[in-house]
Amino acid sequence: MKSLVNLEGKVGLITGIANEKSISTGVAEACAEAGAKLIITYQNDKTRAFIEPVVNRLGVEDVYLLDVTRPETLADVQEKIAARHGKLDFAIHSMAFAKRDDLHGRVVDTSPDGFAMAMDVSTHSFVRLAKMVEPLLERAGGGSLVTMTYLGSEKVIPNYGVMGLCKAALEAATRYMAFELGGKNIRVNAVSPGPLMTRAASGIAGFDGLMATAVERSPMHALVTPEDIGALTAFLVSDAGRLVTGGVHFVDAGYNIMA
Repeated sequence: MKSLVNLEGKVGLITGIANEKSISTGVAEACAEAGAKLIITYQNDKTRAFIEPVVNRLGVEDVYLLDVTRPETLADVQEKIAARHGKLDFAIHSMAFAKRDDLHGRVVDTSPDGFAMAMDVSTHSFVRLAKMVEPLLERAGGGSLVTMTYLGSEKVIPNYGVMGLCKAALEAATRYMAFELGGKNIRVNAVSPGPLMTRAASGIAGFDGLMATAVERSPMHALVTPEDIGALTAFLVSDAGRLVTGGVHFVDAGYNIMA
């Protein structure tokens, strides 16, 4: 299928791929199909094995360790991208974490250390990633940052707990960074997919019910796929989205508009 966007000559960083069914996998596929040169990261040696099928299928040569809880890995990735490509045109942030008890429990019962960890990995990591790639995006004459959020940022989703707070903060960070980086021609956006089964989603109790409700109540009566998310994200990082910044963009068959 011919791509609707053109990313020829662009270099993009993709984070958060866990396996073939990850949201980031759909994003990587769409960007590669549009002609982008990809850089893919993995969290540790154990997770590296799970992303190999994606890396091999897309022919990605640059695969780097990136653990957002370890600042030295951010610096190392920045140095390697600068040395190999001299610039970066876009970066995708797709990572989140909360302790199981904090995710499934009441927000008022969230432990201080659990809250701090969830916010650090799920929200502030996007801020750190943006700071890391800022000089690389400047070398490209500007670029695009995209993060992944969810409707639980503005509506109460049962069993989503503290992650709803993290996503609300993530969306606020998107707006503030869009304002701060816009003068450098750097766009910052968030994509908000409808529910789909990923490894992360499998940890949310009752998630099958969320998907069934989404199909029943969305205007288009359909579930989103990683390919759908990839198509929207590829548009946002392309020149076609050159004046789109600071927004939360839904791809959920219209479910978010329902009361």
